[in-house]
Amino acid sequence: MSKQAGLPLLGQDDDAACCAPMVREPLGEEASAELARMFKALSDPIRLRLLSLIASYEGGEACVCDLTGPFDVSQPTISHHLKVLREAGLVDSERRGTWVYYWVLPEALAKLSALLQIPAMAAKALA
Repeated sequence: MSKQAGLPLLGQDDDAACCAPMVREPLGEEASAELARMFKALSDPIRLRLLSLIASYEGGEACVCDLTGPFDVSQPTISHHLKVLREAGLVDSERRGTWVYYWVLPEALAKLSALLQIPAMAAKALA
């Protein structure tokens, strides 16, 4: 049996290791509204794929010219979905000449991730 199995994870206090924010205390009105806007934006399969595509590009950013090919929708539709992701605070963009480049905002992903991280013991208690 490994002696390392019981070691705590670095950078986590007992409360953080115990429970995700939603399990420790109820979400406030402002946090709920912000997270709901992000989850709503990601509830569309095209937007979820766009976010994944942008995040997977080398250097962490993608030109809009590279984002239309993988989808069977028009360029204006892609632009609409990118606008929704931007307004939800999931991506940011910058115009460079005639092209717009997009990148994922790591702090937004961290908020979503922190909310969804429910340890196995807490998940069993909720079931």
